[in-house]
Amino acid sequence: MELSGFDAWGIVSIVAVLLLSLLVANMLKRRIPLLKKSLIPTSVLAGLIILTISCIYTGIYYLVTGESGYLFNLEFFGSPSKEILDDIESGGFLSQYKQYFSLTGLELLEIITYHSLALGFIATAFKPVQEKLSKKRSTEVFNAGVTTVSTYLLQAILGMGITIIAALFVGGLTNYSGVILAFGFGQGTGQAFNFGQQYQSINNGNPKNALEGAVALTNGTDFGLSIASLGFISAAIGGVIFLNILRRRAQKKLKDADLGETVTIDKIQTSEELPMESSGVDKITMQLAFILGSYFAAYGILFILAKIIPSMSSTIYGFNFLIGVLVATAVCFALRFMKKKKIIKHEYINHFLMKRIAGFFFDIMIISGMAAIKPDTLGKYWHVILILGVVGAASSFFYLKFIAKKLFPEYKDEQFLATYGMLTGTASTGIILLREWDPHFKTPAADNLVYQNFPAIVFGLPIMLLAAPKVIAVHPYLVWGILIAFFAIMNIILFRSFIFKKRKKKVKDTSTE
Repeated sequence: MELSGFDAWGIVSIVAVLLLSLLVANMLKRRIPLLKKSLIPTSVLAGLIILTISCIYTGIYYLVTGESGYLFNLEFFGSPSKEILDDIESGGFLSQYKQYFSLTGLELLEIITYHSLALGFIATAFKPVQEKLSKKRSTEVFNAGVTTVSTYLLQAILGMGITIIAALFVGGLTNYSGVILAFGFGQGTGQAFNFGQQYQSINNGNPKNALEGAVALTNGTDFGLSIASLGFISAAIGGVIFLNILRRRAQKKLKDADLGETVTIDKIQTSEELPMESSGVDKITMQLAFILGSYFAAYGILFILAKIIPSMSSTIYGFNFLIGVLVATAVCFALRFMKKKKIIKHEYINHFLMKRIAGFFFDIMIISGMAAIKPDTLGKYWHVILILGVVGAASSFFYLKFIAKKLFPEYKDEQFLATYGMLTGTASTGIILLREWDPHFKTPAADNLVYQNFPAIVFGLPIMLLAAPKVIAVHPYLVWGILIAFFAIMNIILFRSFIFKKRKKKVKDTSTE
């Protein structure tokens, strides 16, 4: 490798393009009134800009050469030359030595997406101790967590229903692939990529671990990333429609989109923390050390688990974010214990900086995920992806609106905006929509997004296990049936106060007679 070569500068070029697109998107949102009112997150707009340029490049390249070409597979982004790529793609002599060549730009984007998801979640896990909640608030938080899981299930069931039918007519599409709707809408770009990549890689590894009867999803990563992109667009469109309904109903003027969070010095640093620079170490360096140290420990756990259960290797590495969060939580408890025992005197975690770092990783994850979409995949699956997007948006909108009205009557509009934004985009999208109607977070809707994570993880883990390739690709119809049954159980739990209240009242009336 030469320091003057593209292989040495490729990763820098990719990250620079991602961040420059963010600056351009931010400028456009501030200058164009329609974009300013659209509520599309700046990172999503940046991803759309890169995707548009990528589609134009692919179209021109095809017209000139008659072959597929991708913007980020240019040598400028560190990719091997076209001749090497063509030989590897066609299974030629060089394909057996692929590991000795540099990664393509598209593969680097996929790696960035994969790791940014986990790093963002780990940074979010370093948060203050939660306050003790009242009985009423505990019930609301529990209901918020169950709402999250039941919406995942609804999206997965409808998604699989669509692809079970579509797979009969569309080559390369599998009947189980619609489950990605729950990950693309419900959990965002990172998880959509994770599961798409796992489905794409079925039976491509060690023949000893081949899944009998399982069929791989052609271009699975692009399929997942495309659905996730539609999720963000659905959040913006559905959110704008509902906000305009609220505005007309209440004759309330929405706040200026430029209004940001007021940051005071006590939010940046508390008196118990080390100063911004201590012993020559910058504070943000220390936060990054905790994040990457936790992720390194998580990698060690993943590596050991994959060696113990080699047949589940791809699934295990798909849980990188979850193991990372568990390690970060353990580190938090260890630091609190040492502080309590006076082993350490200061707070080393700065929650303001951790929140900013998490935002950075999530922004990068969204942009890189959208940039990694291959335009020709959109052409192959566009009708299926569009149907999944419309059904996912409509079902989530009406289901969450019904739940908010029934279970959160005191702040139903705020709860709907927060959960609809989160369950079609990310938690950040939910906050963006919520702030348009409740700019000072006077209702508990914002807190519900934070506290609901624990019940959501507990109830949501079985879904992720069922969606593992080793299970869903071998027994798709069985998994679909289990998801339907699980959805019914979650709704019984969710509406338990109404179901058992009516039953109790009926028993009381009978005994009176």
